[in-house]
Amino acid sequence: MLLRERQEEIEDMILVPFAAKSANTKGRARREEKCDIRTDFQRDRDRIIHCKAFRRMKHKTQVFISPEGDHYRTRLTHTLEVAQIARTIARALSLNEDLTEAIALGHDLGHTPFGHAGEETLNDLHRDGFEHNKQSLRVVDMIEKDGHGLNLTWEVRDGILNHRTSCKPSTMEGLVVRLSDKIAYTNHDIDDAIRAGVISDIPQEFKEVLGDTSSSRINAMIRDTIANSEGIPDIKMSDSMKATLGGLRKFMFDTVYLSEHALREKDKVKTIIWHLYHYYLENTDQMDEEFIHLIKNGEHKDTVVCDYIACMTDRFCIATFNKLFVPSSWNVY
Repeated sequence: MLLRERQEEIEDMILVPFAAKSANTKGRARREEKCDIRTDFQRDRDRIIHCKAFRRMKHKTQVFISPEGDHYRTRLTHTLEVAQIARTIARALSLNEDLTEAIALGHDLGHTPFGHAGEETLNDLHRDGFEHNKQSLRVVDMIEKDGHGLNLTWEVRDGILNHRTSCKPSTMEGLVVRLSDKIAYTNHDIDDAIRAGVISDIPQEFKEVLGDTSSSRINAMIRDTIANSEGIPDIKMSDSMKATLGGLRKFMFDTVYLSEHALREKDKVKTIIWHLYHYYLENTDQMDEEFIHLIKNGEHKDTVVCDYIACMTDRFCIATFNKLFVPSSWNVY
């Protein structure tokens, strides 16, 4: 018996009936021979970890634009924290941990440089708008591997596309990631905001429920989620914890996400991305070859320009803007 088949049998024995089983995946858009070692969901996880978009996340903004300091979260560290929280919940509920991890690792691959400021700017510029969850799916479907995509399973793609609050994933594992994303960013953004001096602490009403530390807050939310989701085909918190999380998110929006500190550089971000977008619309031949290839294959020019800018890291975006629009210094001696 192949190792993959043995793992599929183990899944069938230990996972709850409403968990996604890798042997029963709805499959890939392009048929492939199965791996003799890894299940399909394990294979998807590995493809995501080894793709270029995953590596770029280490230089993409989470909340604070171009922070000076080694310990602020990036899009990559956020992704790893989501994966850790989601795996803990999935394991406790006997759901498919491999599928959960693959979705978590891929959910933010489509994020722009400069966080939500970049996303808002591309949304305003592009005729079809821009949503990072849809872009994440486009990254794994079309942009990676020189336009061939990663050819992920249907379940992973569904979880990536539907990880936002307004969406509904089709699997329990996708639901786990959707909630874990909120748990992760709410709590680590508090930590970063305190480090940046934007806030000194959270209100006492939340500390009474969740505790005084980041780890206690996360632990309380995970425990509540597990206790209220065990044995049912749904992922949810108790009403009181859901209200606490909602109140904490509102506090963060009012005092951090929409604060002068967080938005201070937003106009500069809009200026940079606006100029790059219009420049590459007129000079598509100056994009990387893999993006030029997408246009040659029939993709709309403005969509591919949007792809190109969304794939940029913060520092590459700034360097490109400086190269194109800022005069270089020169020495007459």
